[in-house]
Amino acid sequence: MLDLRRAIEPLPAAAVARIAAGEVIDSWAAVVREVAENALDAGATRLHLEVEVALGRLRLTDNGAGLTPDALVQAALPHTTSKIRNLADLEAIQTLGFRGQALHSLAQLARLEIQSRPAGAEQGWRALYDAQGHCRALEPVPMAAGTVVVVEHLFAPWPQRQAALPSPAQQVRQIQRVLEGLALCHPHVTWQVQGLGHAWALWPGSAAEVLAQVVPQTQGSLRQMRVDMPAGSLELVLALPDYSHRPRPDRLWIAVNGRPVQVPELMESLLGGLRRSLPRGRFPIAFVHGRIPPAQVDWHRHPAKTEVYLQHLEQWQAALATALQQVMTLEPQEVGRPAQVRHWQRVAEAQGEARYRVQNRTELKAVAQIHRTYILAEHPAGLWLVEQHIAHERVLYEQLQDAWQVQPLETPLVLSDLTDTECQNLARLNLEAEPFGPRQWAIRQAPALFCQSPIAQPELAAGLRELSRISDWDSALVAVACRSAVRNGTPLELAQLQELLDTWQRTRFPRTCPHGRPICLTLEETQLARLFRRHWVIGKSHGI
Repeated sequence: MLDLRRAIEPLPAAAVARIAAGEVIDSWAAVVREVAENALDAGATRLHLEVEVALGRLRLTDNGAGLTPDALVQAALPHTTSKIRNLADLEAIQTLGFRGQALHSLAQLARLEIQSRPAGAEQGWRALYDAQGHCRALEPVPMAAGTVVVVEHLFAPWPQRQAALPSPAQQVRQIQRVLEGLALCHPHVTWQVQGLGHAWALWPGSAAEVLAQVVPQTQGSLRQMRVDMPAGSLELVLALPDYSHRPRPDRLWIAVNGRPVQVPELMESLLGGLRRSLPRGRFPIAFVHGRIPPAQVDWHRHPAKTEVYLQHLEQWQAALATALQQVMTLEPQEVGRPAQVRHWQRVAEAQGEARYRVQNRTELKAVAQIHRTYILAEHPAGLWLVEQHIAHERVLYEQLQDAWQVQPLETPLVLSDLTDTECQNLARLNLEAEPFGPRQWAIRQAPALFCQSPIAQPELAAGLRELSRISDWDSALVAVACRSAVRNGTPLELAQLQELLDTWQRTRFPRTCPHGRPICLTLEETQLARLFRRHWVIGKSHGI
């Protein structure tokens, strides 16, 4: 039994080191994260990972700057690092690693071996470390410039921790998640992986091009936007929600200065900004990367550096909102264009030749109404098909967001059997329910859209009763917009179709209705050309 009367004494250094090691390294995914971050800090542009979770072995090879023999001797000692020198450096961190604990923790918890050769050195050196991080053997070894880290028998000193590890399949998913996040943060790096069930690679490109490799179903639906701040910048890569979304929030990444992190406030801003652009219960596919001045980031919130404190958080939330609004427009963007088109556009812009620039103005011309439901519109690059009801619903919803208005009814409407909660819900919308008799209430006002639309009395009563059952303000706006929007089956004149197209294009989030349904279907002229085989050559001069 523990004797609570024992004197308080400092822990032995070995115990302190072992506790710290268990905080820094808690899984094979953490091992991958730490050694990969060291490689990136060393300037590596190619990383080759071999990992055998079931056998307890990992080998990472990079083409970074490499370590000298003297540096190899010091590498696994506690709190030894080349990345910070004093307190001022600690308050302005610009590298992924800085605590000098990762390699020492690995030496504590596993068998650690490092081979390294700096560029220009005649040979490489191989170092083996004991459990205290001391180099117990250093010998020359032939190798290419760069570094090789080998980790074996993880948690052998802690069998309880080893037994508590997830299944190999779960560990593989965790490792893959770490690699995907780092690859998105450092899209110029080539990643090759063996041992996670199959060999795979992520090739360098833009962040959007890397995300298309990580989530192949987003190919062609990715949009990329950068918002420059007075200090720093924020980059957003988003799969358009009318094309791609997920049943779980497992394809969302937030990163700060090259490292995937958890910033709940930014995640809430992202999900909140897209709430009315996705179907219910679905989540976006997105990558948000903030390049934030180091002095505004506190990395000391979590031992694994996965959680941070940010200064001026509201500014970054506003930048994310701006990026979302810009990326959700209907204007064509560079992402998704063929590489050759992007190349010639950049060349033309560099030379100031306007004739090669892609025009970013969307011009839709209403052509016809199809089945009294769809608007057929001509676009300079093809044809668009727009569903009239949900396009109008998006217009009305955003108008209600900007200005909620109620209007007196010429004849009060009487509802029966309203509960106290339902009366409170109506009052929250400035729709007072006055007692009118036994179990009856008179409603003397209605949403202005209900009064402006040709809604019959029974339908108006149904709309007010629906609002009485909604406690969420935003959901009430959606309900009013949906009931007030032009119905499918309603004939519209060409001028009305054009007016609807024009107002819909000016909305902030025109790609989907507030329920998350896609509003338009686009058919590009190039698709039409392929469909009608206009690339075929028949004879010599047939005008094709």
